Amino acid sequence: MAQKPRRKPEELRSHRWYGVNDLRSFGHRSRTAQMGYTRSDYAGKPVIAVINTWSEINPCHTHFRQRAEEVKRGIWQAGGFPIEMPAMSLSEPFQKPTTMLYRNLLAMETEELLRSYPADGCVLMGGCDKTTPALLMGAFSMNLPAIFMPAGPMLRGDFQGQFLGSGSDTWKYWAELRAGNIGEAEWKGVEDGIARSPGHCMTMGTASTMTSAVEALGLTLPGAASIPAPDSRHAQMATLTGKRIVDMVWEDLKPLDIADARAFDNAVTAVLALGGSTNSLVHLVALARRAGVPLDIDRFDTLARKVPVLANVRPAGKYLMEDFFYAGGLRALLARLGDLIDGSAPTVNGRTLGENIAGAKAWNDDVIRSRDDPLVPHDGLAVLRGNLAPGGAVIKPPAMEARLLRHAGRAVVFRDYEDMAARIDDPSLDVDADSVIVLQNAGPRGAPGMPEWGQLPIPKKLLQQGVRDMVRISDARMSGTSYGACVLHVTPESFVGGPLAFVRDGDRIELDVPARRLQLLVDEAELAHRHAAWQPPPPHFTRGFGTLYLKHVTQADQGCDFDFLEAGAATGEPEIH
Repeated sequence: MAQKPRRKPEELRSHRWYGVNDLRSFGHRSRTAQMGYTRSDYAGKPVIAVINTWSEINPCHTHFRQRAEEVKRGIWQAGGFPIEMPAMSLSEPFQKPTTMLYRNLLAMETEELLRSYPADGCVLMGGCDKTTPALLMGAFSMNLPAIFMPAGPMLRGDFQGQFLGSGSDTWKYWAELRAGNIGEAEWKGVEDGIARSPGHCMTMGTASTMTSAVEALGLTLPGAASIPAPDSRHAQMATLTGKRIVDMVWEDLKPLDIADARAFDNAVTAVLALGGSTNSLVHLVALARRAGVPLDIDRFDTLARKVPVLANVRPAGKYLMEDFFYAGGLRALLARLGDLIDGSAPTVNGRTLGENIAGAKAWNDDVIRSRDDPLVPHDGLAVLRGNLAPGGAVIKPPAMEARLLRHAGRAVVFRDYEDMAARIDDPSLDVDADSVIVLQNAGPRGAPGMPEWGQLPIPKKLLQQGVRDMVRISDARMSGTSYGACVLHVTPESFVGGPLAFVRDGDRIELDVPARRLQLLVDEAELAHRHAAWQPPPPHFTRGFGTLYLKHVTQADQGCDFDFLEAGAATGEPEIH
């Protein structure tokens, strides 16, 4: 990476606030003095915004109060001036109808915080699913020096001597409870033991997938994404992150200097080798569009055909993120990918990705497999197309029963989530193990917000017969911790008149994952007739942020960003008068 000339203090962005001898700067300095600081604390120093998504309703970020202090310690030590700024906390377990509805709001808030205040650079503190892409989307659009500090996974869960994985084991034991194979006492034991420390999901859910993708993009310190949240090395990483951002400001090293086509290919390759979340398609496409890098869902499929799954981590594999860290973490996995990774890509520490992973070793060959002994040889994700999904859909083959990779069955259709919840366990529901369950109106505009409803429940009467997987199709997303033969992100969504809206009970649907095909076996004349009779549903919102969302959100294959944010010239600097 070509080195830029080191900036001078008067070239800092914050100089416009603090360094000018006028009435407005007098106000800035006097109000900073009001907070207990002297000029020696900030004069001629980089002002670093610490964007903190801590809140008391986000269990994944409960350690962020302390981590923010450790980040600030590093900033002070490196000669910077830290300013902690709270931002909206997208709490995956609690926020309804879905954090995805608010991802773009956090992205907007991040961008505007950085634009409207005297920040020369920023540390982005996130980890719980949507906080990671949201913070980076805003930082990309503002394009100040930025570094990401991941929350880290929680410790392994525990129940009756068995390790539990958040999400994955929730769905597993819920199915057994509904089938009558465990009782309320066991279910309570799972509840008490599955989440027992700060940090995000310790399975390869969306959180671990996206923080790992960001490390592969080059936007964290090497190894940062794999460290468990309670580990003292996580606190050390926070301080080192604070130190590094100060130098990045002097070097004027910005996100768009790093996030190029090589970096995004590395991120996608890492996601695939991890057996990562299907949500990564939506988030990485959104990030790439913010960065002006051409990336579409077909690129995921192209790379998936040659990238092996090496991480033996749930839900596709056996272990959890704590095991992955002890086995060598992401650096070891990237090193084992060899020439599938472009080592020339730059990173935030000023070195290339290849330099950062040089010498990294895996200490447990069952947790981090070699290319000669992969968990799955290829197709960690697969993009499907056909008359049911002309804009594409996605499925996660390693997390489904292999017998369903090629399957045809008759549709059992639910018009929305409420309809499904009311009828899915009805003993009279006309469904069998070969049926294809279809959920409509669960996409970006239809749900709204494209919630993680895609792991549709298996009817109770089938669970009692021993069925644990069947083909399920929706325009929703699925938690990265989920599993099963779930076709997701069907585009265009049914709410806007996509073909999924025209599926009827009894229609035959064909899924062929090796051929990448999803086909509704209904003749074109009948589909045209159904289309002509279709009426768009009424909007979910008539005021507030929801109205803005419905007017401007794009479809899943385009990243579900707002059309007025994803591209175009950056907004100019604010006037200081």
